[in-house]
Amino acid sequence: MAQVLIIDDHDSMREGLELLLRRRGHRVLAAGGGQEGLDLLADEGADLVITDLKMAKVDGIQVLEGVKSSSPETEVLVITAYGTIEKAVEAMKLGAADFLSKPFSSEEFAVKVDRLLQERAARKELEKENMRLRVENAYLKQEVEPRYGEIVGDSEAMQQVFRWVERVAASQSTVMIYGESGTGKELVARAIHAGSPRRDGPFIRVNCGALTDSLLDSELFGHEKGAFTGAEKRRRGRFELAHGGTLFLDEIATISPATQVRLLRVLQERELERVGGEETIPVDVRIIAATNTPADELVGEEGFREDLFYRLHVVPLLLPPLRDRRGDIPLLARHFLDKLRTRTNAVVTEIGEDALRHLQHHDWPGNVRELENVLERALVLADDEVLRADDLPPLGVPGAAAAPLNGAPSSANGAARSAGPVDLPEGGLDLTRAVEGMEEQLLRSALERADGVKAEAARLLGLKASALYYKLEKYGIES
Repeated sequence: MAQVLIIDDHDSMREGLELLLRRRGHRVLAAGGGQEGLDLLADEGADLVITDLKMAKVDGIQVLEGVKSSSPETEVLVITAYGTIEKAVEAMKLGAADFLSKPFSSEEFAVKVDRLLQERAARKELEKENMRLRVENAYLKQEVEPRYGEIVGDSEAMQQVFRWVERVAASQSTVMIYGESGTGKELVARAIHAGSPRRDGPFIRVNCGALTDSLLDSELFGHEKGAFTGAEKRRRGRFELAHGGTLFLDEIATISPATQVRLLRVLQERELERVGGEETIPVDVRIIAATNTPADELVGEEGFREDLFYRLHVVPLLLPPLRDRRGDIPLLARHFLDKLRTRTNAVVTEIGEDALRHLQHHDWPGNVRELENVLERALVLADDEVLRADDLPPLGVPGAAAAPLNGAPSSANGAARSAGPVDLPEGGLDLTRAVEGMEEQLLRSALERADGVKAEAARLLGLKASALYYKLEKYGIES
């Protein structure tokens, strides 16, 4: 069904065409003159304009020029009288899709209209597909960019990680990265890919914990048109997108038993079927998985298949928490200063020794990611070239919820009840970043209090589960 605008100053012709189109299920607009038709098009829009060429005041050629100027995607069918073929040719040169000479039958009219609308629909679908491909190509290009430079550390623990990365990268083996949230598991995965023979192929990341079971299946394996409600077209999954490259499965411990079975089959057979499909598709993908669950707990967890564990646990790589490599904190802090200075428009050019000592005394339950977030908030608020300990937001104490910005209450309900003033820094602040910083700390606190159970964390924060998952993904928080 399309929206069609008829412009004709002969009432009987206009009303007859309107009746034919309505019988064929189209929405019809009608105008008795050229200017009226152009005004109606501007207000209501149309997929197809049908206009007589010979009309008083504003004729069909002027209508055609107006349509192509204001609504280039709208098709125009012109109706010509006997002896005005030259006008029809002129109209075609100006962009008319077709013409129809009087007299004509209702069947001839219907065939012309159906063909023009079908061609327009096919062209729009092609444009959408081209846009999807451009977005997909841009995504893949972004994903393959190597990121060696963001892994920072000169402690013995990190030097051992670097040695392992170099050795593992040269192989094609499956890698399982273990480490607490915020230790840099994705950066290590990217470094392995960038140093591997697959470096020219795509690096595709999937956060398994951020998707429901059905969405994860579709995301990993793709789906066929009509496989489920809303599946309007075939979609390639991340395994297919990663063909010839690396697939990074983050939060692997969260996947359901049903998805584990499908994943195990792909790892064993190197082939898959899309959801709702029957075609077997070979895939050439290296798997790097990651989890914040220790290996002995993962294999002992009820619900995680032992055979899948051993398929993934070919080359295990353990990332040390930041509290076990405090000597790297000054190096990391200066790295983040250089990285964040432009984004925060900071005046800070160096970090004072008192600030570095203060940072080294914190246990960093959120690890490197928490350190980066703390420094970003400090850079936003600092008004001196040297970042001092006093410029740092409260870091909290190990095992307790982190203190929010400027001493605000540590719970959402407490924040709502608090009537106390919040001091505004002399130089002002970026309110959006300050609020986001508080929101992130409250999310981490809720997850810690809920022992990583997201449903309980959502309850503590008064959020729907979907809203919690969105915010965790937004801030890159793993539980």
